[in-house]
Parts: sequence; C-alpha cells; structure tokens
Amino acid sequence: MSAILVINSGSSSLKYSLIDIESEHELASGLIERIGQESSPVRHTVRPDTTADAVVTMLDADYRSEQHIADHDAAFAVMLEQFAAHGPSLDEHPPVAVGHRVVHGGARFFAPTLIDADVERQIEELAVLAPLHNPANLAGILAAEAVFPDVPHVAVFDTAFHQTLPPAAYTYAIDAELAREHRVRRYGFHGTSHQYVSEAAAAFLGRDLSTLRQIVFHLGNGASVTAIDGGRSVETSMGLTPLEGLVMGTRSGDIDPAALVHLARRAGYTIDALDALLNTRSGLAGLAGRSDMRDILAGREAGEEAATLAFDVYVHRLRAYAGAYIAQLGGVDVISFTAGVGENAAPVRAEAMATLGFAGVEIDPARNAARERGIRRISTDDSPVTVLVVPTNEELQIARQTAEML
Repeated sequence: MSAILVINSGSSSLKYSLIDIESEHELASGLIERIGQESSPVRHTVRPDTTADAVVTMLDADYRSEQHIADHDAAFAVMLEQFAAHGPSLDEHPPVAVGHRVVHGGARFFAPTLIDADVERQIEELAVLAPLHNPANLAGILAAEAVFPDVPHVAVFDTAFHQTLPPAAYTYAIDAELAREHRVRRYGFHGTSHQYVSEAAAAFLGRDLSTLRQIVFHLGNGASVTAIDGGRSVETSMGLTPLEGLVMGTRSGDIDPAALVHLARRAGYTIDALDALLNTRSGLAGLAGRSDMRDILAGREAGEEAATLAFDVYVHRLRAYAGAYIAQLGGVDVISFTAGVGENAAPVRAEAMATLGFAGVEIDPARNAARERGIRRISTDDSPVTVLVVPTNEELQIARQTAEML
C-alpha cells in the first residue's frame, strides 16, 4: 500500500493521519496537545481495515497517555513511538510523502506545492498575515523533514481553493495603493474543507460538479461559508484573516470597523487589546460566556437570556450570508453543513434555513433531527434545493492533493 502521512501542526498541538491513498482508508490518526506545557495529552487511534475482505465489525483501537513534550521535534518523536508501540508499523506502511496543512498562502500559492527552502521562506514571510498559524505550520514542516528526510513534503494551503475569487469579491474598498503595498485583500480560509465537502456533495447526488451552484457552511469553533459555482469558490466569508464573517466560538466575525476606533479612543484599547478582544473574547463566548454551541443550546433550552441571544445572533448571521450568496450565485442547487456545529447541531441548521423557503429550501424536520453518521439529506424529497449534512475530511483532502502533486 502507498501511505501518505498528513500533518496539521498547531502552535501547541500536532495532529496527524496516516492514509492509504489507493483505498483512501485511514490507517491511524493521532493528536498531541499542549506542547511545551507541563503535561501533554497524547491520543493515538488505529483504524480497522474496512475493505471487503476484512471483518468490518472491528472497533477502533484508542490509546491515550500524558507526558511532557517540550517542542514540535519532541512531538514527532512521540508520534513515531506511538506508531511503533501500537501500529500500524511504518516499516510496513512507509509514507511515500508527507502532506502539510498550511493556513495562509497569500496570493502566491494556488495549488499544492512541493516544499523547498524557498517555499519555507515564503510561508515564514506570510506569517505577518497569519501570526497564530503559519509559524506553527512551519515548525511542523521542519520537524517532519528531520524525521522523514528522504520523501517529498507537500504544502496544502487553506487559502488556495479561494484563489478563484473574482476581483470584485476579494477587493476591499480602501486606498488601492496602500492595499497593494500591504497585501490587504480577502483570502478566505477553510478552503480544504469547502473543496472536500462540495466534491463529496456532488458525488453523493450523482451530479456533475461543474453544473452545481453550492453553498457550504463550515461551522466549527471557527466558522465560514463559501459560495461555490461549478466547483470554484466565488465568494467566501473570511477575509484577510480568519476573523471576518460569521459569529464563531470566540471570534466576532463582522463588526463595524469604527467600533474599534471608538474603543481605542474612549476605552483606551491598544492594538493588541483589540486583537485579543475580537479573537478570544467575542463570538459566543463574548455574548454568553461559553464558546461551545452545545452549552449555548443547553442554556437556550433552559431559558437563559444570554444563551438565547447568542443563538439568535449566530443564526441571524447565517441567514444573512445565505441570502447574499444565493443572490451572488443567481440561485442555489445544494446547501451543505459541515464541521462540529454544522454536523451535529440540528437546531442551528433548522433555524438557519427556516426563512429560505422563498429560495426553494424545504427542511424535513425528522431527517434534520435524526442522529446519523455519514453524509445525509435533511431536505424533503420535493425540495427544489437539496440540503445536506456532509462530514468533512480535511486530512483525506490533503492526502489526495499531495498524491496529485506527486
């Protein structure tokens, strides 16, 4: 089998997945968190073979531990220890390549890219646009190259899928020369997920991707929505950074820029304080003191005013973007929900779609409320617009793009 190792390196975490690219079966995955802190949780999961010749009733084997992990180099050593101790053997499934998630590729990278010293330099330069993400992504690349020096390493950029945005969509109406000098424009994020979901939706429906007008809601702790016409991103909610757009767990999404000027002048907020406010003390957390939608739904069910308002603001923004993107596309054929909230929060889906009957959206309440796994339809059979829940798989998409690059 030909295995590809997928790496998603965060500032204090390492997420990995070993995927057999021929069968697209995930052999194993893992997550190492709180790197650099006193104690780091380690989770390694081995997936059973689900091919036709295998016993498909086998359960995943899940291994958990905690230890001190000083940095990303140490995290990669622990990852290798997990494979050696619990499998699958990397001697039997040696990675033929390593695919890396990189958050910001600016306007330079529009496809999977073979990593060399120049690409690493450009990822580092683009850190000014993604200071929380690109340095961590680069740390993971360097650590992985030390462990796997003899195989190709490929960067797959979150922003790449959105390089098809037309100028009218990615241009901000500010001084044009200033914007060019400082690379201020809409880039968009979650592109790997939006691409995977739009392609999976077309395959599920047996439709030609090039004929479909789609809207994909990626609703997790970070949230974005993308309008996709014929498989190409034509509008997306996140902008220069992952802050713009929808209400998120701790991020504000859209806000009048003058509100920040007001807070600086009247409340003495510095640039760093404003940055912290918008990214860590806003969104659901700012409105209701809790960033997890499950807690918001429980509070709303209990009649808590703050939780109810947070839910209403969240849904209001979803409806606004849905309506705007239907107008941009000139109609819509498929709307998909994905990621933690999108896949699991039935009330969010129901309320977000509740006012879209004019556009041909008809939700089946029983289908929407059903707790099922896998891709599924939640619209009625007669609905002119198909509404789906599509579990995202960014790791598989990165593996696919890495294989295509090779």
